[in-house]
Amino acid sequence: MSFIGFLILGLIAGAIAKAILPGRQGGGWLATLVLGVIGALLGGWLGGMIFKEDLMAHFWSLSAWLTAIIGSLIVLIIWGLVTRRRA
Repeated sequence: MSFIGFLILGLIAGAIAKAILPGRQGGGWLATLVLGVIGALLGGWLGGMIFKEDLMAHFWSLSAWLTAIIGSLIVLIIWGLVTRRRA
């Protein structure tokens, strides 16, 4: 997958994760989308390690989307815990 495709996947995965995850995470939508890109990277890396294949190779792959969304959820949960402790 190209770098631009990976960014688009991460942005969309971040938006989906934000819609799935209840509550308020600090940072607003822009921070959420950036965290979505980080989460997509995390999800692709973890999925590749667990399933021993390159899950982020194809943009329209269901496994790439699922791992990106799960990774985004993990990053958003961690971000919510970190920002909640500061407040």
